[in-house]
Amino acid sequence: MASATPDPADTAVDTVLVVDFGAQYAQLIARRVREARVYSEIVPHSMPVSEMLAKNPKAIILSGGPSSVYEPGAPTVDKALFEAGVPVFGMCYGFQLMATSLGGVVDNSGAREYGRTPLSVSQTGSTLFEGTPADQSVWMSHGDACSAAPEGFTVTASTAVVPVAAFENDAKRLYGVQYHPEVMHSTHGQQVLEHFLYRGAGLAPTWTTHNVVEEQVAAIRAQVGTKRAICGLSGGVDSAVAAALVQRAIGDQLTCVYVDHGLMRKGETEQVEKDFVAATGVKLKVVDAEERFLSALAGVSDPEEKRKIIGREFIRVFEQAQAEIIAEAGASGEPVEFLVQGTLYPDVVESGGGSGTANIKSHHNVGGLPEDLEFKLIEPLRKLFKDEVRMVGQELGLPEEIVQRQPFPGPGLGIRIVGEVTKDRLDLLREADAIARAELTAAGLDREIWQCPVVLLADVRSVGVQGDGRTYGHPIVLRPVSSEDAMTADWSRLPYEVLERISTRITNEVRDVNRVVVDVTSKPPGTIEWE
Repeated sequence: MASATPDPADTAVDTVLVVDFGAQYAQLIARRVREARVYSEIVPHSMPVSEMLAKNPKAIILSGGPSSVYEPGAPTVDKALFEAGVPVFGMCYGFQLMATSLGGVVDNSGAREYGRTPLSVSQTGSTLFEGTPADQSVWMSHGDACSAAPEGFTVTASTAVVPVAAFENDAKRLYGVQYHPEVMHSTHGQQVLEHFLYRGAGLAPTWTTHNVVEEQVAAIRAQVGTKRAICGLSGGVDSAVAAALVQRAIGDQLTCVYVDHGLMRKGETEQVEKDFVAATGVKLKVVDAEERFLSALAGVSDPEEKRKIIGREFIRVFEQAQAEIIAEAGASGEPVEFLVQGTLYPDVVESGGGSGTANIKSHHNVGGLPEDLEFKLIEPLRKLFKDEVRMVGQELGLPEEIVQRQPFPGPGLGIRIVGEVTKDRLDLLREADAIARAELTAAGLDREIWQCPVVLLADVRSVGVQGDGRTYGHPIVLRPVSSEDAMTADWSRLPYEVLERISTRITNEVRDVNRVVVDVTSKPPGTIEWE
């Protein structure tokens, strides 16, 4: 059973709490605060105000939400929050909640505003709006409106149908806007947010990647002491950065395990074995398990069964490697007590806040670990978003190919082959995937798309003509998607000339492939991966 340990990311940094009232944008608000180089955390609205204040926040942001403040059972917050002397910024529902809590009026006027809306700023020199134009476009999403501000507040903006679209109270450091400044459609939204942070709350933009690395290294050293740790490397950016950060802290006390299951993309195993080790100096144990995995997958076409087999075999191989590492460490007298995981902040939020769990949960970075492994966890990335993890990787000097690597599923190419997984089919898919990646990189599109799974329809054949002869080959599917968090995704509109180059090269250079198609389905209804 994993032991609960102090969070190595809990350091004495200025913190802004984002109180989540069920908003679809709560994580986005937290990200925008961090983009202003101020640390932020998300807490549920159900958290008592006393617990919020016990975190010693330097400012609090109240998010939007789908409820109406006057409905029975609507989320609320203790008025004590506004009397604690902590600067507060309300957005949308949070704005309305602040208004009603402090004596203002919010009602359903029958006029709704959704989407881009013209905002008229009446106090262009105010704390929130200084330096922004009197007329600007903002993103609205509400059916209720504030018709009267609380006593002591100055109304600083309005719209055609909302008389109080923003108010400010500098004496009490309380601020609010009816719209969503965190979304890109609010043209000066980030500037308004930063005005609250820097001017309203008096915070300084000091939370930097360099500081994150320094704080984490110190915290990990204090946590581990002279003990030893292991980390399951998947080749992905999360586990790579987590391992590099821990290695920076404890050096040879960390051993990484890379299970080569034969399901990786072309060149990725070599990248881990050579480039990652060269950049970090990490002690790496590589387990060649390709034959074991392919034997277990033989004759299996059902995608869920493939996932279960790959997860099961990974566990067994990792357990064996773990036992060998523990046996080797026994002679030194220092036990292997810690397991490093690349858990990210969205994982923590979506699993209920991450206040401390006793069991090691199945995690995509290590393929799903058994619950009875007796380790304490080191999760140095558990307070970071994906883009922040990449920046930490750059700070640590990891190769660009690893830092900017697109998300890749734990079961690897095993779930990008629709049908049975065989060595020949894997080699075929590896070549097609390598061509697609090379052309996307050459076109400078790596940063514009979230990922581009390349799928082999192994159980499908279609008629084609190649070399003046009839062929009967497999189709390859390109699945380019754009996303921020993979919860939703849209298909990427790649330039036709790039698609043409990819198709021409694959059909010319990859045997048994005579057709390339593009998946133009969004998520939902489709998923990003095919299996």
